[in-house]
Amino acid sequence: MDRQKRRTVIAGNWKMNKTPAEARELINAIKAEITGKDTSNCEIVACVPFVDIAVAVEAAQGSPVKIGAQNVHWEKSGAFTGEISAAMLKATGVEYVIIGHSERRQYFGETDKTVNSRVKAALEENLKVILCVGELLEEREQGVTAEVVSRQVKIDLLGITAEQMKNIIIAYEPVWAIGTGKTATSEQADEVCGLIRNVLENLYSREVAGATTIQYGGSMNAKNAEELLSKVNVDGGLIGGASLKANDFGVIIDAACK
Repeated sequence: MDRQKRRTVIAGNWKMNKTPAEARELINAIKAEITGKDTSNCEIVACVPFVDIAVAVEAAQGSPVKIGAQNVHWEKSGAFTGEISAAMLKATGVEYVIIGHSERRQYFGETDKTVNSRVKAALEENLKVILCVGELLEEREQGVTAEVVSRQVKIDLLGITAEQMKNIIIAYEPVWAIGTGKTATSEQADEVCGLIRNVLENLYSREVAGATTIQYGGSMNAKNAEELLSKVNVDGGLIGGASLKANDFGVIIDAACK
């Protein structure tokens, strides 16, 4: 982490977990974990299912915890059954939204083109975007991680200005390390986050690249967070399973706030 240039962000991705009542309980437990602690060096986000947003926003009010959503549609309104627009999210009090998560790409046909459209829609409503990129296991084994991740970043950010980049966080999530218990080594994580930063420098400038928060998001947990966050290009984490346990999430937050 390089706090002189960019903000550390720890974001929990709850995925399809927690009813509204359970969401309130978990937000309150997270608040209890961070009470009395100096979190000024770290942004804390909980990205919750759509049905939990209202309760989560209410429960988090007055605390350092910000609330995010897990997806957004690219149109303002229309015949898109089951989808949610950026304006709808904004109206609920959401500040962040995850876009392009590998599970959206794998199970729901998300492409870099649709990711790009969703990013633009979210930015138009002044939402902060957590943009996910990452390679498959076979792509890493074939030695094309750099090509795959670079292509994703370039297409996903097509048409996004340097000014808009102030509201974008990039989360490097190697697909082979999501929900598998496998984790990239701290060196692997730092290497690819550094690669992403180089792509941003080529697309925009050294200043934009240096100011952009780049998270690691492949099975970061209470045991490995400190080592991962010690790397210069790892500016936080997008946390899956560990974000559903207040104590574990608190340990990760502690590591990020050091």
